Amino acid sequence: MKTIAHSCVLAIALLCAACTSTSQKPSAKDAQALFNNYQLLGLAYDPAIANLYCDSGRMLNTRTYPDGQKRLIEMKAPEWKALIITAMPVAKARGDYSTFSNVTYTPEGDNIRITATRYSALKKYSSPFSLLVGQCDDQDWAILEEVGESRP
Repeated sequence: MKTIAHSCVLAIALLCAACTSTSQKPSAKDAQALFNNYQLLGLAYDPAIANLYCDSGRMLNTRTYPDGQKRLIEMKAPEWKALIITAMPVAKARGDYSTFSNVTYTPEGDNIRITATRYSALKKYSSPFSLLVGQCDDQDWAILEEVGESRP
């Protein structure tokens, strides 16, 4: 009887450990679903795209000016989210949108790094683009970091 009880306890413990480690492993499918949603909301100029960002996330943008000077701009997610909400109607009025190509999904610890080439339809240039996506404060998957380049 003790052997059966020990076997049951061991089986339950192993099952729990497997479930825990499975739920924490990065999933390219989750990352792909989030990025597909990101693209759809962006093309629709939907300010709900801001909800895809984790409140504890950060955004890094290297802005390259016509004279070749570069400036690194860093924002915390709440500031970035507010900017997105304000900028969406302006972007829509100008026909300013981005498309993405050469998309890859690479595990990075417990997260997934999405890299792509972003094309600005309004300004007609391509630039490197990266999102780090994963569990946001023990909640759903969200954007933890955005790294990009832009031009004025």
